[in-house]
Amino acid sequence: MRRSHRRPASRLAAAVTLALGAAACGGGGSGAGPDGTVTLTVDTFSTFGYEELFKRYEASHPGVRIKHRNVVQLDEYLPRLEQWIAAGSGAGDVVALEEGILSKFLAKPDRFVNLLDHGAASLKGGFLDWKWKQALSRDGRYLVGLGTDIGGLAMCYRTDLFAKAGLPTDREKVGGLWPTWDAYIATGRRYAGKVKDSRFVDGSVNLYNTILAQQAGQAAGHTFFDPSGRFVAGANPAVRGAWDTTVRIQQSGLSAGLKSFEPSWGSGFKKAGFATVACPSWMLGVIKENAGAEASGKWDVAPIPGGAGSRGGSFLAVPRQSRHATEAAALVRFLTGAESQIVAFKARNNLPSSPRALDDPAVLSFRNGYFNNAPVGEIYAKGAKAIRPLYLGPDNNPVQQRFEDALLALEQGRLSPDAAWRKALADAEREAR
Repeated sequence: MRRSHRRPASRLAAAVTLALGAAACGGGGSGAGPDGTVTLTVDTFSTFGYEELFKRYEASHPGVRIKHRNVVQLDEYLPRLEQWIAAGSGAGDVVALEEGILSKFLAKPDRFVNLLDHGAASLKGGFLDWKWKQALSRDGRYLVGLGTDIGGLAMCYRTDLFAKAGLPTDREKVGGLWPTWDAYIATGRRYAGKVKDSRFVDGSVNLYNTILAQQAGQAAGHTFFDPSGRFVAGANPAVRGAWDTTVRIQQSGLSAGLKSFEPSWGSGFKKAGFATVACPSWMLGVIKENAGAEASGKWDVAPIPGGAGSRGGSFLAVPRQSRHATEAAALVRFLTGAESQIVAFKARNNLPSSPRALDDPAVLSFRNGYFNNAPVGEIYAKGAKAIRPLYLGPDNNPVQQRFEDALLALEQGRLSPDAAWRKALADAEREAR
């Protein structure tokens, strides 16, 4: 799930956030009950698709109860998680780590239980090799987490809006419209002005982050920091290339100007305010939640311009502060196993990081009824094993935010393209110091 998966705010999310804040005062791990039952607290963000898996685990482990605490928005989840880990109390027995924060925690791995001490070494073959290595210390002696999903890329589009604009709606023909990002922009220009109160793409933030992940994965293998930890955003062609492509889309008047995962972005789905969304696999669940039942069958999925890539992906870890490390590690092994990854994919379209799960007929043949019965298993699993690892430095998230801020300022007319780029680099470099 989910590079920069900022999720839409809601009253429920706010209530859960308050609950998590209160829990931080006392500690996330729970002691055994009077009957000897162990309660394991699991902290996640967004949607991991674990509801059915929790029920299965409790049924097969009568001495374990699972308490699930979920924060919808990653921007709210991460600061609390960092506070809990630094303070040594407040975190759950199992916590979700988004890939953008993983590098930061790997700098001090001893704040988490070493899963190699809990039998994880035998599980190595159950994950894509690069996914396994992402959570492993450089000396190979410390494994912070086990992988959940990867963020294979596609493009989601509204078939009804395409029809109104006189564009093809069949997913193969739509994919043929945009083999490259230049072709995507040309298609957007054909769409422009054809559908009242609608733009071709939702906004800059989601688009930029997707193009960057794709192009960096295909070339340098890193974004804002090289593997030695040096800040190299200004010298990395992928960073500037993704920026220039996004700005050209802005300047062509194709963007609705919405910031991903803000309330206005969620409203844009409801109002059919845009026709396409750059769509990592985990985005399917986000679209469904925001667009609602009335849009069922109106969305579809086509290949993404520019070729394969991955944006996003998470891990499950056990904080050192957990009072039930053995039981928590066992739950992590269960939730990240191939069968469980298949269940999570079918529930929320989170693309497995397990090679066996990626090859499983249940994944390859899976179709999503909400998205016009699109063969999402085939679309996202195709080429997934060929995805290259993407290095993200410890300060990736705050640096990325500075680029997003500058793009929004440009989109809102507060900065010129050149001034926005200079500001992005200057602000990002300050974050990286």
